[in-house]
Amino acid sequence: MDEILWFEYEEDALDVAQRTFVDVLAERAASWLVDPLDTVVLPSAHTFDGQLIVYLDISDPQRKRAVLTVGAHFDGSVVRGGKLHNQDFTIQQAASEFTFGSAGSPTELGNRVAEWVEAVLARPLVRWEWHHLGQIYAVRYEYADTGRGLSGGFETPLAPDALRKRLAADGVDRDRDQINRADLGQPDVIAHVRGVHPDQ
Repeated sequence: MDEILWFEYEEDALDVAQRTFVDVLAERAASWLVDPLDTVVLPSAHTFDGQLIVYLDISDPQRKRAVLTVGAHFDGSVVRGGKLHNQDFTIQQAASEFTFGSAGSPTELGNRVAEWVEAVLARPLVRWEWHHLGQIYAVRYEYADTGRGLSGGFETPLAPDALRKRLAADGVDRDRDQINRADLGQPDVIAHVRGVHPDQ
């Protein structure tokens, strides 16, 4: 079976500067605790803005669930990065704590993007779970250092009847509104997913 490489690409799909940038990033990624399949290169011929895009899906390996997509757009001498939309890979300006930008040579920029991703990976990511009758009905991923929520889910049919009635009475439509953590009460499980453990 062939070995899967980090930020794998077809050589003829990238120019010299792009290959240099990606090769630096791939070399650094080999030390990250991520699955190589979660690292992706989108050649500029296949992107909406004609720039090379590299990204990483940060996932919860225990739950096999993607939590956050971060990445960078590279034009040869400038790189812009941040939280990316997980379908069109545009940089989400609203998530400003993740935004990154720099100019320089492809080698310098590969290293700067790697440092930025490493800082994101080091942040303490936790999963909060709420259980009812042995099943998870709500989950929330957040950074323990800031409490910033990244993603979550709420399975209405699995939730306790009293909670469903209270949310309905309060006019909360789970298909349109983010369920507030305070509405759910104390979680049944708080699990460390990745990064520096919050207690260290």
